[in-house]
Amino acid sequence: MSIDSLLALLGIVMASAWTPGPNNMMLAASGVNYGLRATVPHIFGVFIGFGLMIFSISLGLGEVFNTYPLLHEILRWGGALMLIWVAWKIATAKRPGEAGAATKPFTFIQAAAFQWINPKAWIMCISISAQFLHPENPVMSAAIIASISMLGGATSATGWAWFGMLLARWLHSSARLRAFNWSMAAIILAGVLVVIFGGF
Repeated sequence: MSIDSLLALLGIVMASAWTPGPNNMMLAASGVNYGLRATVPHIFGVFIGFGLMIFSISLGLGEVFNTYPLLHEILRWGGALMLIWVAWKIATAKRPGEAGAATKPFTFIQAAAFQWINPKAWIMCISISAQFLHPENPVMSAAIIASISMLGGATSATGWAWFGMLLARWLHSSARLRAFNWSMAAIILAGVLVVIFGGF
C-alpha cells in the first residue's frame, strides 16, 4: 500500500472512529457512570473486536451477504433491536451504588461481540474494505486495514471514555446524570432510525 493510500486510510478511519456512534456513546456513558479504569475492558473490546471484524470482512465475509442477503437483513434488524435495548439500559441507568444499579460496565467479550451487530461498524468495514483492499495481496492489505482501524479505534474509544469520566465531575447530581444518559440514549436511537429508514 502506498504512502498516499495509507494516509487516506488513516484519515478516513480517524474521522469515522471519532464521530458519534453507538460505541462512542456507550463508552462516554461508561466513563460517566464507572470511570476510565473500569471502562478499560470495554475500550479494548471495541478496538480489538472491530479490528478482527474488519480483517474478516476484508478477506471476504462481505461476499457472504451478496450470496445470502437474508443473513444481512437478519443482522440489520437484530442489530437495531440490540441498539434499542442498549439505549434503554443507558437511559434508565442508575448511579453506581444506588439500589438496582448495574455494578459493572461492558466486559471485553461483550464489547468485542457487540461490533458484529453494530450498524456503524458494518458500514465502516464494508466501505473501507471496498476502497483499500488490494486483490493481488489480500491478506497483507487486510492486515494493514485492520491495524490502522485498531489504531483509530483505540484512540477514539479511550478519548470518548475519558471525556465521559471528565463529565462525571459535572454530572454529580442525579438530575444531570439522568439528562446525560437520556441524551446518549437518544443519539443511539437516532442512529438506529437512520439505519432502518436509510437502508443500511
